[in-house]
Amino acid sequence: MYTPKHFSVSDRQELSHFIRNNAFGQLISNHNHRPEASHLPFLLSADGERLTCHLARQNPQLEKLDGQQVLVIFNGPHAYISPRWYQSASVPTWNYQSVHVYGTARTFNDAERLMTLVDQLSQKYESGAEKPWQPEYSPKLLRAITGVEIEISDIQGKYKLSQNRSTEDRQSVVEALRAEQKSEMADAIQRWEPPIESC
Repeated sequence: MYTPKHFSVSDRQELSHFIRNNAFGQLISNHNHRPEASHLPFLLSADGERLTCHLARQNPQLEKLDGQQVLVIFNGPHAYISPRWYQSASVPTWNYQSVHVYGTARTFNDAERLMTLVDQLSQKYESGAEKPWQPEYSPKLLRAITGVEIEISDIQGKYKLSQNRSTEDRQSVVEALRAEQKSEMADAIQRWEPPIESC
């Protein structure tokens, strides 16, 4: 991922936090000499060293996935940024947050391990419900999926949040985004202060 210095994020704790809060990602691998992608919810291990997910066993991406180097992309908020919002002349751009994770994929079909994975995913996404759904899986349902664990070798973070603009420009961008009801991006810009030297 092309990442100019002022947009780069390398703090592992921050990147882990981002992944956990934007855990629906794209698993990208090589299949029959071309890139293949699946869109999946992921779990990041407590130590931040492994990702897990599951695919339908009929998914052709699984055919040569085991042992392969893969890329997983996680995206956060994004928004068009108009040059109208700047004090000085500029060009249109796009603000966004993205994290790329590289690692080796290993597949698994152990029923107990699959059940644990699906239970953990269900608990995560049902936790805010008044009456959370309680999973019950037959062996037949678990046989329809294959688990994937990715041992992380590298993480790259890019938060393009107008850090290369002046304080006045950044404030103007925030106000314009709020006027367009894009508060998630406006909040991200305000939370992520640029290094002093980039202003």
